[in-house]
This record gives sequence, structure tokens and C-alpha cells, in this order.
Amino acid sequence: MSIDVIRGEDVRDLLGMRTRAAYLMVGFYGLACVLLAAYMLTSVSHWWPVVVAAVLCTAGAITLVTASGDPLPPRYTAALTLIGPVSSGFVLAVVPVPVTTTLQTWTFGATTAIYTFMCVRGRTLCAWIGLAATMATASLWASWTGQGALHGVAITVINVAPLLMATFFAFTIRPLGKAIFTLRQQSTQRAATEAAASAILDERDAQLDRLDELARPLLARIASGTPLTPDELLACRLLEAHLRDGLRAPGLTDQATAAAARRARTRGVEVVMLDDRGMADSDDTVRQRLLEHVSARLDGVTGTVTVRIMPPGRVNLATILISTDDDVTRLEYDHEGHLIPTETRGHGAVHEAIDV
Repeated sequence: MSIDVIRGEDVRDLLGMRTRAAYLMVGFYGLACVLLAAYMLTSVSHWWPVVVAAVLCTAGAITLVTASGDPLPPRYTAALTLIGPVSSGFVLAVVPVPVTTTLQTWTFGATTAIYTFMCVRGRTLCAWIGLAATMATASLWASWTGQGALHGVAITVINVAPLLMATFFAFTIRPLGKAIFTLRQQSTQRAATEAAASAILDERDAQLDRLDELARPLLARIASGTPLTPDELLACRLLEAHLRDGLRAPGLTDQATAAAARRARTRGVEVVMLDDRGMADSDDTVRQRLLEHVSARLDGVTGTVTVRIMPPGRVNLATILISTDDDVTRLEYDHEGHLIPTETRGHGAVHEAIDV
């Protein structure tokens, strides 16, 4: 029974196995293994197998709380499954026969603790295999030392009880954990959807307020039925062009550029703004640099000006095409917003700049 990882979450999140308290418990576990190993050093025939057993158990506990993935990945599962028989084999090979204290078989309890958490990490069957292998190791040792195989079973069978409880806990908490993670994901998605919808509504309200501020006076003037003056007609044309820029070229409609475009149109310059989203991923410095270039060009041109942000993936970031009665000048800007060498072309270049 397993829980699919949902956005990096697994049962460790539910049980707090990634918290500082969990790492502190692992530290206490490792310290206990070291103290137990140190306690029995004087009563064993060789000291190094006991040290190896302590290192293996400590490493297993660290792996349980740090290994990512749910269920526990196979390579970690195999290593943890072998900790019980291997560490117990090292210790049993050097303890006195018969043992003088149960502390000399501390690896049985230490590895059972690892197996209980293996159940929680989704490897219940392997945990039972590990415990069974540990019991088999104890039985073989007891048989070889003349104590009888049943003695080995007797001193390890007590560890079946905690593993049974861990198995029951795993089959209870893991499906619940999956449901919790699913609900958490749905809640996050719902919050993101609501936030996006709220942002859309806020933007719509802001645009409506802006439109009301810009267009209402002229609309009221038109609705009055009185003929518009030349200045009012010009104001209508400028407002229409400004609103069109906001729809067709949102990346080019900051305050300074909009003001420069208005001044150019007031002088009789035909200004066309196009934004094909090639600047969507550019940083603010590049955007500001390009807009400053656009504003400067609009303030000093005559004729027709076409400003275009190129589509993503093009060689250039943007172009400015200036068409007069005498010639056509094409200005190109790189993806850092810098002007690159200009190119003078015939009148046919106008269509190229718009369609390419």
C-alpha cells in the first residue's frame, strides 16, 4: 500500500519526520547505540564487530528520515532490510555464550525500531522479512553454540509485537495520509484559482475605472448632440489610439511611452504599436531601456512609425520602422534593449516589419 508523492510530499510530512525534533530523536537513537556498544566492549571477544553494528544501526535511522520518496526507494529498502541480520550477526559472533545480560543482544531491539518505521515508509513486507531474517540469524547462532534453535527464537520473538503494531498503524495512517495530501493539494489549487480570479476582477475593475476616467467626458460630450470642435475630434482620435495601444501593445504602454505617442500623434505622426510578447520574460532593466529608446524616437519623428515587440525566439527583441516621404529607416534592438546597426530600405520594408 503506497502513497503517491504529491508535490514532494510523503508520509514523513504527516508524521513530522522532517522536523528538528525528528532529527533530535535520531541523534538520541544513535547515542543509545553507541552507549550500548561501549557498555559491552569489555565482555566481547573482539570489539570492532560491535562498533560496526552500532554504525549500521545509526546509519539506518538516518536513512529512514532523510531518504526521499514514498514508498521508500528500493535501494534504501534493501539496505535497511539487511541491517537486522547483519548487525545481529556481528554482535552474536563475539558475545559470550550464554549471554550474561540482555543488553548484549541490543541489536534485536535497535533494528526492530528501524523495521517499525519501515512499515510507516511503505515497506511493511520487507520489514517482516528483515525481522524474520534476524530471528533466523539468532536461531542459527543458538543452534551452533549448543543452546538450541528455539532459544534463538525465544530471545527475538518479543520483537514481533511492536512490528505488529507498526503494521496496523501503517495500514491505518498511510491511506489517511494520502487523503490528507490530496485535500491539501485541492485546497492549494482552489486558493490559487480564487487568487487568479480575484486578480482578474481587480484588473477588470481598474481598467473600467481607467476607461471611465478617460472616456466618460468625451462620451458625455458626444451624447449631448452638439457638434464636436476640431480639438475635441483630435482628443477622440488620440483617446481611441491610446486605448488601441493598450489592447495591441500592453508591453509598450507605460506612462512615458504613452505620453510620447500622444505627442507624436498630436503632431500628425501615424503611430502603430504592436506587441507579440517577445519581451514577456525580459527583466525590468531591459524593458525600461527599450521603452526609453521608443519614447526618444517618438519625440523626434515625422511620417509613420511602427513599433513592434517581436515574437519569442526571434533574433531581435524589437524593431522601430520610421517611414517618411523620402525613405524608410528600420531600427533593431537586441535582447538587452540596445540599439544595433540601423538599416535603410525602400518602402517595401514597411510590410516586412509588420508581417515578419
